[in-house]
Amino acid sequence: MALAVPNPPSDRKRVKVYELKNNDWFDRGTGFCTGQVINDEPRIHVESEDQPDRVLLETKIAKDDGYQKQQDTLIVWTEPTGTDMALSFQEADGCAAIWDFVNHVQQQLSSLSGPDDGLSDDAIDPFQPPVTLPAPELGNLPDIEQVMRAASTTPAGRDSLSKFLISEEYIPKLLPLVSVAEDLESLTDLHRLCNIMKTLILLNDTAIIEYVVTDEVVLGVVGALEYDPDFPTHKANHRQYLSDESKYKEVVRIEDPNVRKKIHHTYRLQYLKDVVLARILDDPTFSVLNSLIFFNQVDIVQHLQANAAFLKDLFGVFGPQELDQQRKKNAVHFIQQCCAIAKNLQAPARAQLYTNFIQNGLFHVINFALRHPDASVRIAGTDVLVAMIDHDPTMMRAFIFKQINEKQTPLTDTLIELLLVEIDLGVKAQIADAIKVLLDPQSTSPPVESLAKASSDSLSFSIKSRGSGYANPETELFLQSFYDESAKKLFKPLKDLKERQSMRNFSIQEVSLFSHLVEILCFFIRQHLFRSKYFILAESLASRIAQLLSCPEKHLKLTALKFFRTCVGLQDEFYNRQIMHNRLFEPILDIVYETMPRDNLLNSACLEFFEFIKRENLKPLITHLVENYRNKIKNITYVDTFQALILRYDQMQGYNPVEQALLDHSVDATVTQEINPSSSRTVPNGGQRWRGVKEMDAAEEEYFDRLDDEDEAVGPAKALAPANSTANGAMSVSKRLVDYPDDDDDTMDTQEDQLTTEKPKQPDSCVVGLGDASSVLPVTPKSNILLSQTSPPERLSEKRRREEEDEDELGKLSQSKKRSSGPSAGNPGTTSGGSVLRRKRTFSSGRDPSAAKKIAISLAIKTGGDSEKHHDEGS
Repeated sequence: MALAVPNPPSDRKRVKVYELKNNDWFDRGTGFCTGQVINDEPRIHVESEDQPDRVLLETKIAKDDGYQKQQDTLIVWTEPTGTDMALSFQEADGCAAIWDFVNHVQQQLSSLSGPDDGLSDDAIDPFQPPVTLPAPELGNLPDIEQVMRAASTTPAGRDSLSKFLISEEYIPKLLPLVSVAEDLESLTDLHRLCNIMKTLILLNDTAIIEYVVTDEVVLGVVGALEYDPDFPTHKANHRQYLSDESKYKEVVRIEDPNVRKKIHHTYRLQYLKDVVLARILDDPTFSVLNSLIFFNQVDIVQHLQANAAFLKDLFGVFGPQELDQQRKKNAVHFIQQCCAIAKNLQAPARAQLYTNFIQNGLFHVINFALRHPDASVRIAGTDVLVAMIDHDPTMMRAFIFKQINEKQTPLTDTLIELLLVEIDLGVKAQIADAIKVLLDPQSTSPPVESLAKASSDSLSFSIKSRGSGYANPETELFLQSFYDESAKKLFKPLKDLKERQSMRNFSIQEVSLFSHLVEILCFFIRQHLFRSKYFILAESLASRIAQLLSCPEKHLKLTALKFFRTCVGLQDEFYNRQIMHNRLFEPILDIVYETMPRDNLLNSACLEFFEFIKRENLKPLITHLVENYRNKIKNITYVDTFQALILRYDQMQGYNPVEQALLDHSVDATVTQEINPSSSRTVPNGGQRWRGVKEMDAAEEEYFDRLDDEDEAVGPAKALAPANSTANGAMSVSKRLVDYPDDDDDTMDTQEDQLTTEKPKQPDSCVVGLGDASSVLPVTPKSNILLSQTSPPERLSEKRRREEEDEDELGKLSQSKKRSSGPSAGNPGTTSGGSVLRRKRTFSSGRDPSAAKKIAISLAIKTGGDSEKHHDEGS
């Protein structure tokens, strides 16, 4: 059956669409709203004002979505997905037209669903009659309280009770009973009236909550809430507070009565939420109160910033013609409240508000407030400044840079002067944060919302410039100007510590100031890499901060320690040199001695400082610590950190205590062997039983005999073939041990030629026994002896294959080598082709030279070309 909707509102109504996300209303945009019926489905349709093709909202109207009309310009409901939505209309007529359309559609849907649906307005539960309350009299208060408690336990009962209270205008009838009970001093009746008022508000009905803050009934409602039965001996003074008109200060007359009414209602809603109902609020009622406050604030701010005459009168208060200082103070507080409300607005509305304020002279107001003798005005001015910096720090830097160019006192100098002399600790903290944000070069990017509206070219350019690591040139000039002039004023109290003898008589303001200055300096170290380095060096600030480590205030010691931890954490050689040059580890070690072995925060911070040095293996710092404070840190044994630092230092110096015992034992064995080298031959393999090698088969023995014959034919040089000789004369095949690179070949060949020229009569091989040249065999080093003892001789085929590979690899090298054969001709231990590469090491004992037996370690590689040549000559 088709819906009979007469004349759906087709004329477009200007509206803002809101969506509740994480308990905060998110602005989805501004557009035009119409009511439509498409395929018998009633819908609310909102298209964007800026982009007509873009649909901001299209929702189907259902009978159970819980549409509510709040104030005159708001419609709130819950989508089937559970998302809370809201429409804020520019005009009340537009809101009324859409609301009538929604009401008519829901009535049609309810009538079509039939009586069995059970969701009609009159009776949600067919078995539950409509709620009615007894006459509002003192004698009926127990029955009224009981009925309201029973009805509020179910959703149907709450809805029915709300409808009854609104339709019968029951609340105004209850309020006179408060005065009657007070006159009778009937505390029991007053407690019942308080419970009744709590139940009314906790019904979570928007219409009831909006009604109880109106001028007619608000004092009666809060009067009943003054008598809380949970505190029977105490009485609140809510009526006295809300009726005090002096709390409402109208700096400039607001002509619109609706705006003035909303300001008063918003103030009362905040008082209910934060004071009267703070203990008993449930989540639904808290959400409703927040929503009402938020939308009221949006309407108020939008009206004020769009009123050019009002803004002109507001900022004109700070002109020279105004002599009323109290009015100026009130104007500063009014602007502070506007900026506080703007924090909850969406970015476009907030940007528009600040733009309008700046055009009318907001910076002049900030300068006036920061220099005002009243602390409350300075706090208000600092709040406005911090809100401005959080919104757009680049804009604030541009204003300060303009002041510098015009030879005016920049805002940064005003902040520095205020930080140094301010007594209020809260103002000090806010100013310190403002200085850090102003001097943060990373906070130069525009807001995300403004980026979204920028063109694609400008967006890509901003992304590239941000990724390239180059800061805005204006920001660079601003920072340079700050370090040239303002930074010296800012850190002058730290520099003046040099003349101070004792650190034990700081005032509370001085302790707070030093703490903020060190925090700011830590921030500069992380953000301004090269500028902060040379500023700290020129002003000797590291040594001054080290003086703070001897003050009695532990939190100030922690702040000073944080500075050194920041410096060390950067692992910058510049800061490390400053710490070592000024011997700044000493006061930190003194703190460790003072606090050990207590596990407090100060002691743990010091231990983490040294643990970081050990964990990151900062070798210059470890060396400095151990070399200068070894005796001091050696006695700190309740943790392993300092012993590990000493061990790390010893390891860097080539000394390892853990391996020292094994090393000493090995050295003793080596010295014994060098004194008596024959012992190693007499007792081979370190005194263990030597089993020798496996006996060779007939083919291998025949092969080696043939090699010996070839060596005799070629000359003594062939005695250096790659074969190993053991102590009893048995031979085993050994592959090359070292494959030297090409450059080393030339070097070693040249060195061998020189050695051969200088000592032509020294043989390369060792004489194991007395005999002719054919019995001269190279003796392998100890490692090769062990290899030959444990490994069987190679097969004949494997040896030939390896020799062929060696010949292919080294044959190319021998072709490019040209050496003089004169010196080597007279040396029986050097081949004429120069293709044998050796390293020689001679061991001799202290016995008679004639009886001493020489052992040479020979690493011989036989090249393919020379091997074939000698083989041909031998054959």
